[in-house]
Amino acid sequence: MARHLITSAIPYINGIKHLGNLVGSQLPADLYARYLRGRGHEVLFLCATDEHGTPAELAAAKAGKPVDEYCAEMWQVQADLAHGFGLSFDHYGRSSSPQNHKLTQHFAGVLADNGLIEERAETQMYSHEDGRFLPDRYIEGTCPNCGFESARGDQCDNCTKQLDPVDLINPHSTISGSTDLEMRETKHLYLLQSKLKDEIEAWIDQQEGWPVLTTSIAKKWLHDGDGLQDRGITRDLSWGVPVKRGDEDWPGMESKVFYVWFDAPIEYIACAQEWVDAGKGDDWARWWRTDEGADDVRYTQFMGKDNVPFHTLSFPATLIGSGEPWKRVDYLKSFNYLNYDGGQFSTSRGRGVFMDQALEILPADYWRWWLLSRAPETSDSEFTWQQFQTDVNKDLADVLGNFVSRVTKFCRSKFSEAVPAGGTFGPAEEALIEELQTRLAAYEKAMDAIEVRKSATELRAMWAAGNEYLQAAAPWKVFKEDPEQAAAQIRLALNLIRIYAVLSAPFIPNASAKLLSAMNTLDTGWPSDIRDAVTALPEGHVFTVPDNLFDKITDEQRDTWAERFAGTRD
Repeated sequence: MARHLITSAIPYINGIKHLGNLVGSQLPADLYARYLRGRGHEVLFLCATDEHGTPAELAAAKAGKPVDEYCAEMWQVQADLAHGFGLSFDHYGRSSSPQNHKLTQHFAGVLADNGLIEERAETQMYSHEDGRFLPDRYIEGTCPNCGFESARGDQCDNCTKQLDPVDLINPHSTISGSTDLEMRETKHLYLLQSKLKDEIEAWIDQQEGWPVLTTSIAKKWLHDGDGLQDRGITRDLSWGVPVKRGDEDWPGMESKVFYVWFDAPIEYIACAQEWVDAGKGDDWARWWRTDEGADDVRYTQFMGKDNVPFHTLSFPATLIGSGEPWKRVDYLKSFNYLNYDGGQFSTSRGRGVFMDQALEILPADYWRWWLLSRAPETSDSEFTWQQFQTDVNKDLADVLGNFVSRVTKFCRSKFSEAVPAGGTFGPAEEALIEELQTRLAAYEKAMDAIEVRKSATELRAMWAAGNEYLQAAAPWKVFKEDPEQAAAQIRLALNLIRIYAVLSAPFIPNASAKLLSAMNTLDTGWPSDIRDAVTALPEGHVFTVPDNLFDKITDEQRDTWAERFAGTRD
Protein backbone atom coordinates (compact mmCIF):
# COMPACT_ATOMS: atom_id res chain seq x y z
CA MET A 1 0.00 0.00 0.00
CA ALA A 2 1.10 3.58 -0.68
CA ARG A 3 2.18 6.17 1.87
CA HIS A 4 0.30 9.46 1.87
CA LEU A 5 1.33 12.74 3.49
CA ILE A 6 -1.62 15.12 3.83
CA THR A 7 -1.63 18.71 5.07
CA SER A 8 -4.39 21.28 5.19
CA ALA A 9 -3.81 25.02 5.31
CA ILE A 10 -3.02 26.00 8.88
CA PRO A 11 -5.59 28.41 10.38
CA TYR A 12 -4.69 31.69 12.02
CA ILE A 13 -4.79 31.63 15.80
CA ASN A 14 -6.90 34.80 16.10
CA GLY A 15 -10.40 33.52 16.71
CA ILE A 16 -12.76 30.70 15.89
CA LYS A 17 -13.09 29.79 12.22
CA HIS A 18 -16.28 29.74 10.19
CA LEU A 19 -17.73 26.99 8.05
CA GLY A 20 -16.22 28.49 4.92
CA ASN A 21 -12.73 28.07 6.40
CA LEU A 22 -13.57 24.51 7.42
CA VAL A 23 -14.74 23.31 4.00
CA GLY A 24 -11.89 25.10 2.23
CA SER A 25 -9.12 23.00 3.73
CA GLN A 26 -9.38 20.91 6.90
CA LEU A 27 -12.64 19.07 6.22
CA PRO A 28 -11.89 17.77 2.69
CA ALA A 29 -8.38 16.89 3.86
CA ASP A 30 -9.93 14.79 6.62
CA LEU A 31 -12.29 13.16 4.12
CA TYR A 32 -9.33 12.09 2.00
CA ALA A 33 -7.25 10.94 4.98
CA ARG A 34 -10.10 8.81 6.33
CA TYR A 35 -10.76 7.31 2.91
CA LEU A 36 -7.10 6.36 2.40
CA ARG A 37 -6.86 4.80 5.85
CA GLY A 38 -10.04 2.87 5.11
CA ARG A 39 -8.40 1.48 1.97
CA GLY A 40 -5.41 0.32 4.03
CA HIS A 41 -2.87 3.01 3.11
CA GLU A 42 -0.36 4.50 5.54
CA VAL A 43 -1.32 8.12 6.18
CA LEU A 44 0.28 11.02 8.03
CA PHE A 45 -2.26 13.83 8.33
CA LEU A 46 -0.88 17.07 9.78
CA CYS A 47 -2.23 20.48 10.65
CA ALA A 48 -1.32 23.26 13.08
CA THR A 49 -2.21 26.74 14.21
CA ASP A 50 -0.55 29.73 12.54
CA GLU A 51 0.41 31.80 15.57
CA HIS A 52 2.78 34.54 14.45
CA GLY A 53 2.33 38.03 13.09
CA THR A 54 0.22 41.00 13.99
CA PRO A 55 -3.13 39.13 14.02
CA ALA A 56 -2.02 37.25 17.12
CA GLU A 57 -0.58 40.37 18.77
CA LEU A 58 -3.73 42.41 18.24
CA ALA A 59 -6.09 39.62 19.29
CA ALA A 60 -4.07 39.09 22.46
CA ALA A 61 -4.10 42.81 23.24
CA LYS A 62 -7.85 42.91 22.73
CA ALA A 63 -8.23 39.97 25.11
CA GLY A 64 -5.93 41.64 27.63
CA LYS A 65 -3.50 38.71 27.70
CA PRO A 66 0.17 38.13 26.89
CA VAL A 67 0.42 36.93 23.31
CA ASP A 68 1.99 33.57 24.21
CA GLU A 69 -0.76 32.87 26.75
CA TYR A 70 -3.46 33.89 24.29
CA CYS A 71 -2.02 31.63 21.60
CA ALA A 72 -1.83 28.66 23.95
CA GLU A 73 -5.47 29.12 24.94
CA MET A 74 -6.67 29.56 21.37
CA TRP A 75 -4.67 26.54 20.22
CA GLN A 76 -6.65 24.46 22.70
CA VAL A 77 -9.93 25.99 21.53
CA GLN A 78 -9.14 25.24 17.90
CA ALA A 79 -7.90 21.74 18.72
CA ASP A 80 -11.11 21.00 20.64
CA LEU A 81 -13.26 22.24 17.76
CA ALA A 82 -11.27 20.14 15.30
CA HIS A 83 -11.94 17.13 17.50
CA GLY A 84 -15.61 18.10 17.71
CA PHE A 85 -15.86 18.01 13.91
CA GLY A 86 -14.11 14.64 13.79
CA LEU A 87 -10.94 15.91 12.09
CA SER A 88 -8.54 12.98 12.38
CA PHE A 89 -5.19 14.76 12.49
CA ASP A 90 -2.26 12.56 13.43
CA HIS A 91 -0.86 15.68 15.04
CA TYR A 92 -2.17 19.21 15.51
CA GLY A 93 0.87 21.40 15.98
CA ARG A 94 1.82 25.01 16.57
CA SER A 95 3.90 27.31 14.39
CA SER A 96 5.30 28.83 17.60
CA SER A 97 6.91 25.50 18.48
CA PRO A 98 10.66 25.25 19.15
CA GLN A 99 10.85 22.86 16.21
CA ASN A 100 9.48 25.48 13.82
CA HIS A 101 11.71 28.21 15.23
CA LYS A 102 14.80 26.10 14.65
CA LEU A 103 13.75 24.85 11.21
CA THR A 104 12.78 28.34 9.98
CA GLN A 105 16.16 29.71 11.07
CA HIS A 106 17.82 26.74 9.35
CA PHE A 107 16.11 27.50 6.05
CA ALA A 108 17.04 31.17 6.31
CA GLY A 109 20.67 30.19 6.84
CA VAL A 110 20.93 27.82 3.87
CA LEU A 111 19.04 30.22 1.60
CA ALA A 112 21.48 32.95 2.56
CA ASP A 113 24.43 30.61 1.97
CA ASN A 114 23.01 29.96 -1.51
CA GLY A 115 22.86 33.67 -2.30
CA LEU A 116 19.07 33.84 -2.22
CA ILE A 117 18.57 36.28 0.64
CA GLU A 118 19.43 39.94 0.38
CA GLU A 119 19.24 42.78 2.88
CA ARG A 120 17.43 45.80 1.50
CA ALA A 121 16.64 49.23 2.80
CA GLU A 122 13.02 50.07 2.13
CA THR A 123 10.30 52.40 3.14
CA GLN A 124 7.44 50.92 5.09
CA MET A 125 4.10 52.31 6.12
CA TYR A 126 4.19 53.87 9.57
CA SER A 127 1.09 54.91 11.48
CA HIS A 128 1.51 57.95 13.72
CA GLU A 129 -1.66 57.23 15.66
CA ASP A 130 -0.69 53.60 16.29
CA GLY A 131 2.97 54.48 16.91
CA ARG A 132 4.27 51.54 14.88
CA PHE A 133 5.14 50.17 11.49
CA LEU A 134 2.10 48.51 10.01
CA PRO A 135 2.39 44.97 8.64
CA ASP A 136 0.91 44.64 5.19
CA ARG A 137 -2.20 42.83 6.39
CA TYR A 138 -3.10 45.75 8.66
CA ILE A 139 -3.31 48.27 5.89
CA GLU A 140 -6.43 48.30 3.77
CA GLY A 141 -7.52 50.36 0.83
CA THR A 142 -8.85 50.12 -2.70
CA CYS A 143 -7.20 47.61 -5.01
CA PRO A 144 -5.62 49.36 -8.00
CA ASN A 145 -6.23 46.28 -10.13
CA CYS A 146 -9.93 45.50 -9.60
CA GLY A 147 -11.28 48.34 -7.46
CA PHE A 148 -12.13 46.13 -4.44
CA GLU A 149 -12.41 48.54 -1.52
CA SER A 150 -11.14 46.19 1.22
CA ALA A 151 -7.88 45.01 -0.33
CA ARG A 152 -5.06 44.32 2.12
CA GLY A 153 -1.53 45.59 1.86
CA ASP A 154 -0.21 42.19 0.81
CA GLN A 155 -2.97 40.81 -1.37
CA CYS A 156 -6.41 41.56 -2.75
CA ASP A 157 -8.87 38.86 -1.65
CA ASN A 158 -11.11 39.69 -4.58
CA CYS A 159 -8.71 39.28 -7.52
CA THR A 160 -5.85 37.55 -5.58
CA LYS A 161 -3.26 40.01 -6.96
CA GLN A 162 -0.15 40.35 -4.85
CA LEU A 163 0.19 43.93 -3.59
CA ASP A 164 2.40 46.25 -1.60
CA PRO A 165 0.84 48.81 0.75
CA VAL A 166 1.97 51.71 -1.44
CA ASP A 167 -0.10 50.25 -4.29
CA LEU A 168 -3.36 50.77 -2.41
CA ILE A 169 -5.62 53.72 -3.13
CA ASN A 170 -6.67 55.63 0.01
CA PRO A 171 -4.90 53.31 2.48
CA HIS A 172 -5.78 53.29 6.18
CA SER A 173 -4.72 51.45 9.33
CA THR A 174 -7.06 48.62 10.23
CA ILE A 175 -5.94 48.95 13.85
CA SER A 176 -7.07 52.54 14.42
CA GLY A 177 -8.65 53.48 11.10
CA SER A 178 -6.18 56.31 10.81
CA THR A 179 -5.15 57.65 7.42
CA ASP A 180 -2.24 59.56 9.00
CA LEU A 181 0.33 57.27 7.47
CA GLU A 182 3.80 57.87 6.11
CA MET A 183 6.52 55.80 4.55
CA ARG A 184 9.63 55.42 6.74
CA GLU A 185 12.91 53.70 6.01
CA THR A 186 13.71 50.34 7.60
CA LYS A 187 15.82 47.33 6.62
CA HIS A 188 14.50 43.87 5.80
CA LEU A 189 15.60 40.58 4.34
CA TYR A 190 14.27 39.54 0.94
CA LEU A 191 13.98 36.07 -0.54
CA LEU A 192 15.13 36.39 -4.13
CA GLN A 193 12.26 34.45 -5.67
CA SER A 194 12.94 36.01 -9.07
CA LYS A 195 16.14 33.94 -9.31
CA LEU A 196 14.07 30.78 -8.90
CA LYS A 197 11.31 31.63 -11.37
CA ASP A 198 12.43 29.25 -14.10
CA GLU A 199 12.86 26.32 -11.68
CA ILE A 200 9.48 26.97 -10.07
CA GLU A 201 7.73 27.29 -13.42
CA ALA A 202 9.34 24.08 -14.69
CA TRP A 203 8.23 22.28 -11.54
CA ILE A 204 4.65 23.54 -11.93
CA ASP A 205 4.64 22.51 -15.60
CA GLN A 206 5.62 18.98 -14.57
CA GLN A 207 2.52 18.54 -12.40
CA GLU A 208 -0.19 16.53 -14.11
CA GLY A 209 -3.85 16.61 -13.26
CA TRP A 210 -3.76 19.52 -10.85
CA PRO A 211 -7.08 21.40 -10.53
CA VAL A 212 -7.46 24.18 -13.09
CA LEU A 213 -8.04 26.57 -10.20
CA THR A 214 -4.62 25.74 -8.72
CA THR A 215 -2.56 26.02 -11.91
CA SER A 216 -4.38 29.10 -13.20
CA ILE A 217 -3.64 31.03 -10.00
CA ALA A 218 -0.02 29.90 -9.96
CA LYS A 219 0.51 30.84 -13.62
CA LYS A 220 -1.18 34.18 -13.11
CA TRP A 221 1.24 35.07 -10.32
CA LEU A 222 4.20 33.88 -12.36
CA HIS A 223 3.39 35.94 -15.44
CA ASP A 224 1.22 38.92 -14.48
CA GLY A 225 3.02 42.25 -14.46
CA ASP A 226 6.72 41.77 -13.84
CA GLY A 227 6.32 38.10 -12.93
CA LEU A 228 7.51 36.44 -9.76
CA GLN A 229 8.75 39.11 -7.36
CA ASP A 230 11.34 38.98 -4.61
CA ARG A 231 9.56 38.79 -1.27
CA GLY A 232 10.33 40.43 2.07
CA ILE A 233 10.63 37.73 4.75
CA THR A 234 11.13 39.83 7.88
CA ARG A 235 8.92 42.23 9.82
CA ASP A 236 9.25 44.85 12.57
CA LEU A 237 7.40 42.88 15.23
CA SER A 238 8.17 41.37 18.62
CA TRP A 239 6.15 38.15 18.31
CA GLY A 240 7.45 35.54 15.90
CA VAL A 241 10.54 33.56 14.99
CA PRO A 242 13.63 35.69 15.79
CA VAL A 243 15.72 36.42 12.72
CA LYS A 244 18.79 34.23 12.82
CA ARG A 245 21.06 32.65 10.23
CA GLY A 246 20.85 29.09 11.44
CA ASP A 247 22.16 29.22 15.02
CA GLU A 248 23.94 32.53 14.49
CA ASP A 249 22.66 36.05 15.10
CA TRP A 250 21.95 38.14 12.04
CA PRO A 251 23.59 41.58 12.48
CA GLY A 252 21.11 44.43 12.10
CA MET A 253 18.11 42.10 12.43
CA GLU A 254 18.07 41.76 16.22
CA SER A 255 14.67 43.44 16.71
CA LYS A 256 12.91 41.70 13.85
CA VAL A 257 11.10 38.42 13.27
CA PHE A 258 10.50 36.35 10.18
CA TYR A 259 7.39 37.16 8.17
CA VAL A 260 4.56 34.83 9.08
CA TRP A 261 4.19 33.66 5.47
CA PHE A 262 7.83 32.52 5.53
CA ASP A 263 7.66 30.48 8.72
CA ALA A 264 4.05 29.21 8.53
CA PRO A 265 4.49 26.71 5.64
CA ILE A 266 7.71 25.47 7.23
CA GLU A 267 5.50 24.39 10.13
CA TYR A 268 4.19 21.57 7.94
CA ILE A 269 7.61 19.95 8.28
CA ALA A 270 8.11 21.05 11.88
CA CYS A 271 4.71 19.57 12.73
CA ALA A 272 6.03 16.13 11.75
CA GLN A 273 8.96 16.72 14.08
CA GLU A 274 6.52 17.68 16.83
CA TRP A 275 4.59 14.48 16.07
CA VAL A 276 7.74 12.45 16.72
CA ASP A 277 8.74 14.44 19.81
CA ALA A 278 5.24 13.90 21.22
CA GLY A 279 5.81 10.15 21.03
CA LYS A 280 3.25 9.59 18.27
CA GLY A 281 5.73 8.64 15.54
CA ASP A 282 9.30 7.50 15.21
CA ASP A 283 10.69 8.95 11.98
CA TRP A 284 9.62 12.31 10.55
CA ALA A 285 12.36 12.35 7.90
CA ARG A 286 10.90 9.36 5.99
CA TRP A 287 7.93 11.61 5.22
CA TRP A 288 9.81 14.79 4.37
CA ARG A 289 13.35 13.99 3.20
CA THR A 290 13.69 12.33 -0.19
CA ASP A 291 17.15 11.10 0.80
CA GLU A 292 15.64 9.28 3.77
CA GLY A 293 12.71 7.45 2.20
CA ALA A 294 10.19 10.13 1.22
CA ASP A 295 10.56 9.40 -2.49
CA ASP A 296 7.66 6.94 -2.30
CA VAL A 297 5.38 9.36 -0.41
CA ARG A 298 2.49 11.06 -2.21
CA TYR A 299 2.05 14.52 -0.69
CA THR A 300 -1.33 16.23 -1.01
CA GLN A 301 -2.16 19.73 0.23
CA PHE A 302 -5.65 21.19 0.76
CA MET A 303 -6.43 24.91 0.86
CA GLY A 304 -8.69 27.75 -0.22
CA LYS A 305 -7.81 29.61 -3.39
CA ASP A 306 -6.46 32.61 -1.48
CA ASN A 307 -3.65 30.43 -0.13
CA VAL A 308 -2.62 28.97 -3.48
CA PRO A 309 0.02 31.57 -4.47
CA PHE A 310 2.10 31.07 -1.35
CA HIS A 311 1.93 27.27 -1.60
CA THR A 312 2.69 27.03 -5.32
CA LEU A 313 5.38 29.73 -5.41
CA SER A 314 6.77 31.03 -2.11
CA PHE A 315 6.98 27.79 -0.11
CA PRO A 316 8.35 25.84 -3.10
CA ALA A 317 10.88 28.66 -3.52
CA THR A 318 12.06 28.03 0.04
CA LEU A 319 12.36 24.29 -0.55
CA ILE A 320 13.96 24.55 -3.99
CA GLY A 321 16.26 27.38 -2.96
CA SER A 322 17.59 25.43 0.01
CA GLY A 323 19.19 22.93 -2.35
CA GLU A 324 18.25 20.21 0.14
CA PRO A 325 16.20 17.08 -0.62
CA TRP A 326 12.84 18.14 0.78
CA LYS A 327 9.61 16.51 -0.34
CA ARG A 328 7.45 18.82 -2.45
CA VAL A 329 3.72 18.64 -2.94
CA ASP A 330 2.47 16.17 -5.54
CA TYR A 331 -1.12 17.38 -5.70
CA LEU A 332 -2.55 20.66 -4.48
CA LYS A 333 -6.33 20.58 -4.06
CA SER A 334 -7.71 24.10 -3.97
CA PHE A 335 -11.23 25.31 -3.29
CA ASN A 336 -13.28 28.34 -4.17
CA TYR A 337 -15.23 30.23 -1.53
CA LEU A 338 -18.31 29.12 0.32
CA ASN A 339 -20.54 32.16 0.66
CA TYR A 340 -23.18 32.70 3.31
CA ASP A 341 -26.78 33.43 2.41
CA GLY A 342 -26.20 36.17 -0.15
CA GLY A 343 -22.85 37.42 1.13
CA GLN A 344 -19.42 36.23 2.22
CA PHE A 345 -18.35 34.38 5.34
CA SER A 346 -15.83 36.61 7.11
CA THR A 347 -13.98 36.08 10.37
CA SER A 348 -12.91 39.71 10.62
CA ARG A 349 -16.40 41.01 9.85
CA GLY A 350 -18.21 38.40 11.93
CA ARG A 351 -20.49 37.18 9.15
CA GLY A 352 -21.78 33.59 9.01
CA VAL A 353 -21.90 30.46 11.15
CA PHE A 354 -18.75 29.70 13.11
CA MET A 355 -17.51 26.26 14.11
CA ASP A 356 -18.43 26.53 17.81
CA GLN A 357 -21.91 27.81 16.99
CA ALA A 358 -22.49 25.02 14.47
CA LEU A 359 -21.74 22.34 17.05
CA GLU A 360 -24.04 24.01 19.57
CA ILE A 361 -27.09 23.39 17.41
CA LEU A 362 -26.38 20.14 15.52
CA PRO A 363 -23.92 17.21 15.64
CA ALA A 364 -20.88 17.38 13.40
CA ASP A 365 -22.08 14.83 10.83
CA TYR A 366 -24.95 17.07 9.72
CA TRP A 367 -22.45 19.81 8.86
CA ARG A 368 -19.82 17.46 7.45
CA TRP A 369 -22.27 15.91 5.00
CA TRP A 370 -23.72 19.18 3.77
CA LEU A 371 -20.40 21.01 3.45
CA LEU A 372 -18.68 18.18 1.60
CA SER A 373 -21.61 17.35 -0.67
CA ARG A 374 -21.77 21.05 -1.60
CA ALA A 375 -18.01 21.72 -1.57
CA PRO A 376 -17.01 24.76 -3.70
CA GLU A 377 -14.74 22.91 -6.09
CA THR A 378 -15.37 24.33 -9.56
CA SER A 379 -16.93 27.62 -8.48
CA ASP A 380 -18.01 29.51 -5.40
CA SER A 381 -21.01 27.95 -3.67
CA GLU A 382 -23.47 29.29 -1.13
CA PHE A 383 -24.84 28.17 2.20
CA THR A 384 -28.53 28.81 2.71
CA TRP A 385 -30.63 27.49 5.56
CA GLN A 386 -33.30 26.28 3.16
CA GLN A 387 -30.83 24.18 1.16
CA PHE A 388 -29.20 22.91 4.34
CA GLN A 389 -32.57 21.78 5.71
CA THR A 390 -33.57 20.16 2.43
CA ASP A 391 -30.35 18.20 1.99
CA VAL A 392 -30.11 17.02 5.60
CA ASN A 393 -33.72 15.88 5.67
CA LYS A 394 -33.61 14.18 2.30
CA ASP A 395 -30.15 12.62 2.25
CA LEU A 396 -29.43 11.82 5.89
CA ALA A 397 -32.88 11.33 7.42
CA ASP A 398 -35.08 10.10 4.55
CA VAL A 399 -32.53 8.01 2.65
CA LEU A 400 -29.82 6.64 4.97
CA GLY A 401 -31.53 6.99 8.34
CA ASN A 402 -34.88 5.68 7.11
CA PHE A 403 -33.27 2.64 5.50
CA VAL A 404 -31.48 1.66 8.71
CA SER A 405 -34.59 2.19 10.83
CA ARG A 406 -36.96 0.22 8.59
CA VAL A 407 -34.61 -2.74 8.17
CA THR A 408 -33.60 -3.18 11.82
CA LYS A 409 -37.07 -2.60 13.28
CA PHE A 410 -38.75 -4.95 10.79
CA CYS A 411 -36.21 -7.66 11.52
CA ARG A 412 -36.72 -7.30 15.26
CA SER A 413 -40.51 -7.48 14.94
CA LYS A 414 -40.70 -10.42 12.52
CA PHE A 415 -37.56 -12.43 13.27
CA SER A 416 -35.33 -11.27 16.13
CA GLU A 417 -32.36 -9.01 16.73
CA ALA A 418 -30.19 -11.40 14.78
CA VAL A 419 -29.48 -11.86 11.08
CA PRO A 420 -32.24 -14.21 9.90
CA ALA A 421 -31.58 -17.52 8.14
CA GLY A 422 -33.31 -18.98 5.12
CA GLY A 423 -34.07 -18.11 1.53
CA THR A 424 -31.75 -17.31 -1.35
CA PHE A 425 -30.92 -14.25 -3.36
CA GLY A 426 -32.97 -13.84 -6.51
CA PRO A 427 -32.78 -11.58 -9.60
CA ALA A 428 -33.62 -8.41 -7.64
CA GLU A 429 -30.85 -9.06 -5.13
CA GLU A 430 -28.37 -9.90 -7.89
CA ALA A 431 -29.27 -6.70 -9.73
CA LEU A 432 -28.70 -4.66 -6.57
CA ILE A 433 -25.31 -6.28 -5.96
CA GLU A 434 -24.28 -5.51 -9.53
CA GLU A 435 -25.45 -1.90 -9.28
CA LEU A 436 -23.63 -1.37 -5.98
CA GLN A 437 -20.44 -2.85 -7.43
CA THR A 438 -20.60 -0.42 -10.34
CA ARG A 439 -21.31 2.54 -8.09
CA LEU A 440 -18.57 1.52 -5.67
CA ALA A 441 -16.06 1.67 -8.51
CA ALA A 442 -17.29 5.15 -9.41
CA TYR A 443 -17.11 6.20 -5.74
CA GLU A 444 -13.54 4.96 -5.41
CA LYS A 445 -12.53 6.65 -8.67
CA ALA A 446 -13.96 9.97 -7.51
CA MET A 447 -12.36 9.70 -4.07
CA ASP A 448 -8.98 8.76 -5.54
CA ALA A 449 -9.21 11.85 -7.76
CA ILE A 450 -10.33 13.96 -4.75
CA GLU A 451 -13.54 14.95 -6.54
CA VAL A 452 -15.44 15.67 -3.36
CA ARG A 453 -18.91 16.48 -4.65
CA LYS A 454 -18.85 13.61 -7.14
CA SER A 455 -17.85 11.25 -4.32
CA ALA A 456 -20.81 12.41 -2.26
CA THR A 457 -23.13 11.93 -5.23
CA GLU A 458 -21.99 8.32 -5.70
CA LEU A 459 -22.28 7.55 -1.98
CA ARG A 460 -25.79 9.02 -1.87
CA ALA A 461 -26.70 6.91 -4.91
CA MET A 462 -25.60 3.76 -3.07
CA TRP A 463 -27.82 4.68 -0.12
CA ALA A 464 -30.69 5.36 -2.50
CA ALA A 465 -30.20 2.03 -4.28
CA GLY A 466 -30.75 0.21 -1.00
CA ASN A 467 -33.92 2.18 -0.33
CA GLU A 468 -35.26 1.55 -3.82
CA TYR A 469 -34.55 -2.15 -3.49
CA LEU A 470 -36.27 -2.32 -0.11
CA GLN A 471 -39.31 -0.48 -1.39
CA ALA A 472 -39.61 -2.72 -4.45
CA ALA A 473 -38.86 -5.97 -2.61
CA ALA A 474 -41.37 -5.10 0.14
CA PRO A 475 -40.29 -7.80 2.65
CA TRP A 476 -43.21 -6.79 4.89
CA LYS A 477 -45.51 -8.12 2.17
CA VAL A 478 -43.34 -11.09 1.18
CA PHE A 479 -43.19 -12.21 4.81
CA LYS A 480 -46.89 -13.07 4.76
CA GLU A 481 -46.48 -15.58 1.93
CA ASP A 482 -42.79 -16.57 2.03
CA PRO A 483 -40.99 -15.84 5.33
CA GLU A 484 -37.76 -17.44 4.14
CA GLN A 485 -37.54 -15.15 1.12
CA ALA A 486 -38.24 -12.17 3.35
CA ALA A 487 -35.41 -13.39 5.58
CA ALA A 488 -33.02 -13.38 2.62
CA GLN A 489 -34.08 -9.85 1.71
CA ILE A 490 -33.54 -8.59 5.26
CA ARG A 491 -30.25 -10.47 5.56
CA LEU A 492 -29.01 -8.59 2.50
CA ALA A 493 -30.30 -5.29 3.86
CA LEU A 494 -28.63 -5.77 7.26
CA ASN A 495 -25.33 -6.40 5.53
CA LEU A 496 -25.88 -3.25 3.49
CA ILE A 497 -25.96 -1.32 6.77
CA ARG A 498 -22.41 -2.49 7.53
CA ILE A 499 -21.34 -1.67 3.97
CA TYR A 500 -22.88 1.80 4.21
CA ALA A 501 -21.18 2.37 7.57
CA VAL A 502 -17.75 1.61 6.14
CA LEU A 503 -18.19 3.56 2.91
CA SER A 504 -19.76 6.54 4.70
CA ALA A 505 -17.12 6.82 7.42
CA PRO A 506 -15.03 9.44 5.57
CA PHE A 507 -18.09 11.71 5.33
CA ILE A 508 -20.05 10.98 8.52
CA PRO A 509 -17.68 9.17 10.93
CA ASN A 510 -19.86 9.45 14.05
CA ALA A 511 -22.93 7.99 12.35
CA SER A 512 -20.73 5.29 10.85
CA ALA A 513 -19.43 4.33 14.28
CA LYS A 514 -23.01 4.15 15.62
CA LEU A 515 -24.03 1.84 12.79
CA LEU A 516 -21.06 -0.48 13.29
CA SER A 517 -21.81 -0.59 17.00
CA ALA A 518 -25.48 -1.38 16.36
CA MET A 519 -24.48 -4.10 13.90
CA ASN A 520 -22.20 -5.48 16.64
CA THR A 521 -19.16 -5.69 14.38
CA LEU A 522 -15.57 -4.54 14.39
CA ASP A 523 -15.26 -5.44 10.73
CA THR A 524 -14.40 -2.17 9.02
CA GLY A 525 -12.80 -3.90 6.04
CA TRP A 526 -13.36 -2.05 2.78
CA PRO A 527 -16.13 -3.85 0.79
CA SER A 528 -14.16 -4.12 -2.45
CA ASP A 529 -16.26 -7.11 -3.54
CA ILE A 530 -19.91 -6.37 -2.83
CA ARG A 531 -20.87 -10.01 -3.37
CA ASP A 532 -18.60 -11.06 -0.51
CA ALA A 533 -19.53 -8.06 1.62
CA VAL A 534 -23.27 -8.85 1.61
CA THR A 535 -22.54 -12.02 3.59
CA ALA A 536 -20.05 -10.49 6.06
CA LEU A 537 -22.67 -10.59 8.83
CA PRO A 538 -23.63 -14.29 8.88
CA GLU A 539 -26.94 -15.89 9.77
CA GLY A 540 -27.51 -15.67 13.52
CA HIS A 541 -25.23 -12.63 14.00
CA VAL A 542 -26.75 -10.54 16.80
CA PHE A 543 -27.37 -6.80 16.41
CA THR A 544 -29.32 -4.05 18.16
CA VAL A 545 -31.77 -1.55 16.75
CA PRO A 546 -29.98 1.82 16.82
CA ASP A 547 -31.49 5.06 17.99
CA ASN A 548 -32.74 7.38 15.26
CA LEU A 549 -29.64 8.17 13.21
CA PHE A 550 -30.60 11.68 12.08
CA ASP A 551 -33.38 13.99 13.21
CA LYS A 552 -35.09 16.12 10.62
CA ILE A 553 -34.66 19.88 10.74
CA THR A 554 -38.03 21.53 11.27
CA ASP A 555 -39.19 24.72 9.59
CA GLU A 556 -39.24 26.38 13.01
CA GLN A 557 -35.62 25.43 13.67
CA ARG A 558 -34.59 26.61 10.22
CA ASP A 559 -36.25 30.02 10.67
CA THR A 560 -34.84 30.45 14.19
CA TRP A 561 -31.30 29.71 13.04
CA ALA A 562 -31.63 31.90 9.97
CA GLU A 563 -32.56 34.81 12.24
CA ARG A 564 -29.89 34.04 14.83
CA PHE A 565 -27.08 33.80 12.28
CA ALA A 566 -28.10 36.69 10.10
CA GLY A 567 -24.53 37.69 9.41
CA THR A 568 -23.14 38.88 12.72
CA ARG A 569 -21.47 36.93 15.48
CA ASP A 570 -22.88 37.12 19.01
